[in-house]
Amino acid sequence: MTSPQSSITAPKEGDTAPKFTLPAFPSGNVTLEEFSGKKNVILAFYPKDDTPGCTKEMCSFSDDLQKFSEAHTQVIGISCDSVEHHEKFAGKYNLKQVLLADQGGVIGKAYGTVIEGKSTANRVLFVIDKKGIIRHIYQGMPNNGELLAFVKTLE
Repeated sequence: MTSPQSSITAPKEGDTAPKFTLPAFPSGNVTLEEFSGKKNVILAFYPKDDTPGCTKEMCSFSDDLQKFSEAHTQVIGISCDSVEHHEKFAGKYNLKQVLLADQGGVIGKAYGTVIEGKSTANRVLFVIDKKGIIRHIYQGMPNNGELLAFVKTLE
């Protein structure tokens, strides 16, 4: 028997990043296209708001947000949590980055981070350049120093 996951192909480095439009904290919707030609994007999928590893990762990004901004890079956290849950999470830890609500995991499935039958994303980070090309994929807890060095090489 073939599993539904076998039909999902995760994008690879060098592929065009799957487009998205999702509701966001602090407000409105965010699309990948709005950064086209302007900023690189770090799209950081994480399992769940307010859990130890995810809190550490998102707080670290928030602490270094200015450095990423100076490197022409937008940091975006994305999970299957709701905007309301993101609001509570961000308020509790004073998070400054955009958090996307991928309820149902549709975008996570397009990126191969949410597998069928699961309600959370795996911790996978995509560095997307200004042209919308995936330049780097990192699984697990990222190192911001290494990410900053990498995005500074993109133009």
